[in-house]
Amino acid sequence: MAHHTWQTWSPSWVDLETPNAARVYDYYLGGSHNFEADRRMARQAMEQWPDLPKIMQANRAFLRRSVQYLAARGFTRFLDIGSGIPTLGPVHEVARELQPEAQVVYVDRDPVAVAHSQLMLEEDPLCRVVQADVTEPDELLAQPDVAALLEPGEPVALLLVAVLHFVPDELHPHAQVARLRDALPPGSAMVLCHACREGRPDQVGPHQDIYARTRTPLTMRGHAEIGRFFDGFTLVDPGLVYLTQWRPDSPEAVGPHPERLPGLVGVGLLP
Repeated sequence: MAHHTWQTWSPSWVDLETPNAARVYDYYLGGSHNFEADRRMARQAMEQWPDLPKIMQANRAFLRRSVQYLAARGFTRFLDIGSGIPTLGPVHEVARELQPEAQVVYVDRDPVAVAHSQLMLEEDPLCRVVQADVTEPDELLAQPDVAALLEPGEPVALLLVAVLHFVPDELHPHAQVARLRDALPPGSAMVLCHACREGRPDQVGPHQDIYARTRTPLTMRGHAEIGRFFDGFTLVDPGLVYLTQWRPDSPEAVGPHPERLPGLVGVGLLP
């Protein structure tokens, strides 16, 4: 990807001295849409958890495989909630390899990520960027671009990749996902990736501590709790598994210790 000068994708009001979760994620992926403050926070986190970039890259690789899977099944509408900044293999690019007319609505609660994304996608007539919060599903669903995407007709792929672990239990994430599920047209799908407690229990404390210092504290959940997000959906094979185990490109891609990257992922289909 060409390196842009930051002026072309960062609005003038953005504070470059405050780390931003979406830009930190971009740094872990090896992207160019980040600043020194983001890189500093990323390096500090990596001192405590050296596997972090690998986890983020495995996250993005799962996103790619799941979007490819759904595009191959004929999906052309994607609702990506908690999308961050659509860099390095974003949903619309992956989907359009198989569905050239694929439409994507990117949703993030972070005004910085939204502003970066709007500048980057302003020339793309089939992408929209919306500022809304998964914890306020009624407001999110009322956004005109979201409502238009969800109009009856074609099924929609709801992407909740590495977002629900930023929703604490007291905000009732399962109820919020059920509300989104009920708004989807028949035959729709949900793609989920969530940090889990199993796998690396020794890291749960340190990792939650890192994120507790940011505006996005982390709530890791167990297998059963994560599985409940799929109520009403039918999980496609191989079910709810570790990041690298979901339809890997090759057997070697799984690696000897899939649990070292402690994210559980799955794709569910609605009737």
